[in-house]
Amino acid sequence: MNTINDIPDFNNWDTIQVINKGWSSDKKYYIKTIEGKELLVRTTDISQYEKKKREYEELKLLATMDILMPLPVDFGICNDRKFVYILLTWINGEDAESILPNLSVEEQYRLGIKAGELLKKIHSISAPQDIPNWEERFNRKINVKMANYHGCDIRFPDDDRFISYIEDNRHLLENRPQTLQHGDYHVGNMIITPEIELGIIDFNRMDYGDPWEEFNRITFCVENSPIFASGYINGYFSHQVPDTFFRLLALYIATNQLSSIPWAIPFGEEEVNTMLRITKNVSDWYDGFSTYIPNWYIDRI
Repeated sequence: MNTINDIPDFNNWDTIQVINKGWSSDKKYYIKTIEGKELLVRTTDISQYEKKKREYEELKLLATMDILMPLPVDFGICNDRKFVYILLTWINGEDAESILPNLSVEEQYRLGIKAGELLKKIHSISAPQDIPNWEERFNRKINVKMANYHGCDIRFPDDDRFISYIEDNRHLLENRPQTLQHGDYHVGNMIITPEIELGIIDFNRMDYGDPWEEFNRITFCVENSPIFASGYINGYFSHQVPDTFFRLLALYIATNQLSSIPWAIPFGEEEVNTMLRITKNVSDWYDGFSTYIPNWYIDRI
């Protein structure tokens, strides 16, 4: 543990456990102090100092919003100035993706509503005024993702329908607002406490962009619980979901699925097959993109 032993109060830590879950490049540690206080430490290479400093400041803003989340405690440099660290409070609970399917339909939907309400709070923080125009930013993303997909050897059925929907709906990106984004908002980054309350974790991919783009990872929620996913949408919009949202959601999901294939290739066949399966499911949800409202969505239970 010599990489973190120069963090203040290290000598007061009774338990230190490495956390290996997740895709982040951060190194994570569960901490329990001599007094029994539970904490989380995330460390990153010092080259990420400015990015992590912004992350810490954004976490402090979110900490005022009554969101069950790891709260910022301290920020600094460790490991002989080779790493930057963020010290956070710990949320007790279990991974939402393992707990949700075992809950009642009513509880799944209630927690989905809560997920939408919490995301709305995150999106209440506006993007800096000097941020580049969203239409230009995301069109560049589409172009790169299209090129990467066409440049790889793996294709999925009906990819022409995905591509046609994207090309026919780029105009929806015009004049979209931009806010703070969690960056990876789905059941894999949520905790359910022993009291069956929802906590949000892993804010290390925070960014600014169209708040509705944040729903592009709802595919993982649907895989886990379509009822939760429906509640998540309804909670965000207080049961007044605009038609344009569904059109944009389909655009963002189609774009995301195109890019998921080249992304998965370096991780091996199993990950590629997972993304191909999800892409097939997405095609089924939208009936080959002949509709823009997914077949799993319900407006209430």
